[in-house]
Amino acid sequence: MGDTTPAIRQAAQGTAPDRRGAVVAALMLAMALAALDSTIVSTAVPQIVGDLGGFSVFSWLFSGYLLAVTVTLPVYGKLSDTFGRKPVLVAGAALFLLGSLLCALAWNMGALIAFRIVQGLGGGALQGTVQTLAADLYPLKDRPKIQSKLSTVWAVSAVAGPGVGGILATYADWRWIFLVNLPVGALALWLVVRYLHEPEREARTRARVDWAGALAVFACGGVLLTALVQGGVAWPWLSGPSLALFAAGLALAGLVVVIERRAAEPIIPGWVWRRRTIAAVNLALGALGLLMVAPSVFLPTYAQSVLGLAPVAAGFVLSVWTLSWPVSAALSQHVYRRIGFRNTAMLGIGTATLILLAFPFLPYPGEAWQPTLLMLLLGAALGLFQLPLLVGVQSTVDWAERGTTTASVLFCRQTGQTVGAAVFGAVANGVLASRLGGAGDLDSVTRALDAGTAPDATRRAIADAVHAVYLGASCAAAVAFLVLLFLAPRRFPVLKEPS
Repeated sequence: MGDTTPAIRQAAQGTAPDRRGAVVAALMLAMALAALDSTIVSTAVPQIVGDLGGFSVFSWLFSGYLLAVTVTLPVYGKLSDTFGRKPVLVAGAALFLLGSLLCALAWNMGALIAFRIVQGLGGGALQGTVQTLAADLYPLKDRPKIQSKLSTVWAVSAVAGPGVGGILATYADWRWIFLVNLPVGALALWLVVRYLHEPEREARTRARVDWAGALAVFACGGVLLTALVQGGVAWPWLSGPSLALFAAGLALAGLVVVIERRAAEPIIPGWVWRRRTIAAVNLALGALGLLMVAPSVFLPTYAQSVLGLAPVAAGFVLSVWTLSWPVSAALSQHVYRRIGFRNTAMLGIGTATLILLAFPFLPYPGEAWQPTLLMLLLGAALGLFQLPLLVGVQSTVDWAERGTTTASVLFCRQTGQTVGAAVFGAVANGVLASRLGGAGDLDSVTRALDAGTAPDATRRAIADAVHAVYLGASCAAAVAFLVLLFLAPRRFPVLKEPS
């Protein structure tokens, strides 16, 4: 297959400023859709359950979407390398909007969960293709600008999502949470169709799509992630359903290996793991996904249960890292241009390790400013870690491999978050059980705190549980540091920019 990078670069970077600006606006809108969808539903759960029922399975509103996004990322990455970014982004956005419309029309919880999975099937295309197009549109020296814009969109969406969801559910109807996606997504679609132009690719350069591999990857990822999401929640870890799912997942993983080795153009090509740079970035950002669970899932409980803050104030303690993260990411270019991608990322994750280690040493019950300051510093450290790795790894491949590379990075990060939720949930519940003599898990203890019936010993137990989770997160950060130190090359093999 011929290298189409010069033609792509010329088409993208040679575009008139207003046209490229319109494409960037479309990417930001698409990113906002994907980011909002993971947070906006959370505050409307009581209204949704009150209308549709299904309280026992409502967690699948989130798990089903997450599973669909995660397992489709490698598929969309390969498709975008094969057929181009535009058709994949248009198809993914259309599927996401169809899922949104169907969610608004759902008649029971089972239907809503099924339609959320449809949304997730489109959301995988939005996340992966947007990040890939950002690298296509800009040369290396300008990529931090577009990536920091996308990071800012994600941060604002993360902060605004719960509030917007609560307002719509309270003053309108929970169905508007999904209907509001339609005009925003339609505008993004129109901008992409109208202003994004990729050069025509010759028929002979079109590779055959490994549909058998895509199906096997989807099935394997779905089974294993279901086992991780539901294990310890819907059934005990060592129960029949858990063991059966893990056994089926391992069998499917073997099938994936067999199919991919025989495929002419595999969905997950072997070079993703044979190249040191890509393998190191995948593993490091997988660890990032794992460690992010500690603050994003457990800090709000800590702030309300231990510090005694109201939900809004507890949300602010968490949200401050979304303020420092994009700023640090935007400024990271001044660091990695001097010391390189790897060393900048090591500086960031090394600092993050120390910050996470400091959390267990906070006094009990402590003051709200203490975890707030740590979260502000943590966001700055992780911005210095993530963006150099993403920009760096995208710069080591040409156009025909960039979609697959970007998707593999995002897939590893998403998988890390899923594993982290399962592992740290088990850690927190284990600490609580040991401190309270088996009196309950984190959910039941939190409900008791909400009802005002929990003694001080319970609050101390929650503090110990969250401290243990942060200690585990610091270990994940240390693993990322060691991966970069021993596996990543000192200087990333950046390709020369085509003229």
